[in-house]
Amino acid sequence: MKKNQKQKKPIVDFTEEFPRFNRAKKSDYTVLVPDMLPFHFDLFIYLLGQEGYKMEVLHNEGRSVMDEGLKHVHNDTCFPALCCIGQYLDALKSGKYDVNKTAVLITQSGGGCRASNYVPLIRKALKAEFPNVPVLSLNFAGLEKESSLEFSLKLFGKFGYAMFYGDLIMTCFNQTKPYEINEGETAAVRERCVAEMKRAFDTRKYKQLKKNAKYLLDAFAAVPVKKEEKVKVGIVGEIYVKYSPLGNSHLEDFLLSENCEPVVPALLDFVLYCITNTINDAKFYDINKSYRAFFTFGYRWLYKREKMLIKLMKDQGRFEPFHDFGHLKRCGDIVMNQGVKMGEGWLIPAEMMALSQTGTDNIVCAQPFGCLPNHIAGKGAVRVLKEMYEHINIVPVDYDPSATRVNQENRIKLMLSTARENLKAKRS
Repeated sequence: MKKNQKQKKPIVDFTEEFPRFNRAKKSDYTVLVPDMLPFHFDLFIYLLGQEGYKMEVLHNEGRSVMDEGLKHVHNDTCFPALCCIGQYLDALKSGKYDVNKTAVLITQSGGGCRASNYVPLIRKALKAEFPNVPVLSLNFAGLEKESSLEFSLKLFGKFGYAMFYGDLIMTCFNQTKPYEINEGETAAVRERCVAEMKRAFDTRKYKQLKKNAKYLLDAFAAVPVKKEEKVKVGIVGEIYVKYSPLGNSHLEDFLLSENCEPVVPALLDFVLYCITNTINDAKFYDINKSYRAFFTFGYRWLYKREKMLIKLMKDQGRFEPFHDFGHLKRCGDIVMNQGVKMGEGWLIPAEMMALSQTGTDNIVCAQPFGCLPNHIAGKGAVRVLKEMYEHINIVPVDYDPSATRVNQENRIKLMLSTARENLKAKRS
């Protein structure tokens, strides 16, 4: 380079400093969490509170949230990033929080999806308006080591039990709410069950999985219900829009308003999917070999307890059990190789196949607009599944800030009209 020639400034300055979360003063901070898992976060946040963190799940919605996201996120970046960043900035601008004592939390899966790269994107957005707010990462892939939550093996185990109980509460709620005789009773049982599981963690009885699971199953089974058959609608797709009310325009509430039963696969499916992918990395691609033993142990620990819960649900007899993950893997192998792991990869067609096999032929495949892996694994598998299952009724729905809720719901209503005709024909 010539002496007088100016060196061009790099497009991205990787040496740029950013605010760090002071773990020694974690109790002084309010940590904002985007609304993603309405049935699980109550317990997850409670456990982190026991560790000294002061967490708050955001429920702010509306046009202002989307506008804040659009202001700071390029519209080619996926919709979940826009929602999360929009929620953060809208909340910070509300005046409710001391921005010098506030942090934000984001989960990272560690896969090839852009979700693993959200942290720099969030930092860039915060720097523009709230430069003192640090970003915390919750991940099990070794990302953002200086800015991640401290996770002991004991806390990891607690999160596993909280996930089991969250999945049970979600599944039982969805199979009870559409049929309840006394309006509001299912929601009251849900609150009581969450409170009881928090007490189990307080009294160190959370490991009594069989006893606690029976309590949850019996509590929901005691709700008086109407004996009628309704259209069941499965929800699969990208992890955020699959579960988040903000991301999927309150899809479950909409299905309930349409006199349907929403069927949402367990979060445990996604966790076991991520673990399986890490194990397969060592098998298929000769990478992450040092992690293989740890993740194999984690897989066996979780899967063993999943099978226990499935047996309990079958024995109880009132609720359709979770999908057995071993069966899900076999379903996935029929349609798509397990090497297809970007985004939700082979898990999407596997869940759609398993739903159809258990009587849920009507499926909403929810995906962020422009999410290439999920469009390939979701939309791309629809034709094959329709060839395999005569009555499967799938509607892919894109979620992004320019898609109106009315258009999304109209697409689902068209699917529901076919579903009702099929149900009518089945009865006659």
